Amino acid sequence: MDSKGSPTRQLSRSLFHLHPRGARTKHSPSKRMDSFSNMNRVRAGLLILSLFALLRCEVPALAEEAYLSDIVVTNTRDHLLVYFTVNNCFTPEMNEAIESGLTTTFTFYVKLYEKRDILWNKKIADLAFSHSIKYDNLKGTYELKLWERNDRVVTVRTFDEAKKLMADVMAIKLIPLHQLNKGSRYQVQMMAELDKLELPLYLHYIFFFLYLWDFKTDWHAVDFRY
Repeated sequence: MDSKGSPTRQLSRSLFHLHPRGARTKHSPSKRMDSFSNMNRVRAGLLILSLFALLRCEVPALAEEAYLSDIVVTNTRDHLLVYFTVNNCFTPEMNEAIESGLTTTFTFYVKLYEKRDILWNKKIADLAFSHSIKYDNLKGTYELKLWERNDRVVTVRTFDEAKKLMADVMAIKLIPLHQLNKGSRYQVQMMAELDKLELPLYLHYIFFFLYLWDFKTDWHAVDFRY
């Protein structure tokens, strides 16, 4: 084939500027710098997109949604009691943060409504309370404060026992029975959430992914007739 039909010649013309005589020329330094700058921008953009894609792929795979189970509404002679358990509320990242000495707090919300056919439901009780945990590195123990135990410090030695105490809500006295009306219908609503952790500045990078596992359960409801 002649030079006009040569694939190599056509490719070379797309890559180089040609003088009238056909000689090749190099790009000027300013154009070369612009080219490097553009390449760096493209690489930075691809890196950001890759990290974003990684987060979108990994987080749902690792983080399971927290939820309530084992919900019981019962009573003693004098009070209406509520029990429930929070599931999937601990992750490896949260465990690591706790064992590093960071205080972690779960907050629970329980509401009681009297159900009415004509008017809107009437709220007659509204509780917000918490469980908190802190690991003592020197003693090798976990210290918990539980609202239903009058916020007294409870000390345990195993993390499994500590996590169970954190997740279980036991015998919450919601309302005295004398405030309920015989034959009336009621609904108990409850939910739980992890309080935002206030991390020291030097730990922000270490526990960055902890923010991705902050949980808040859906509201759960139980109806009963007194």
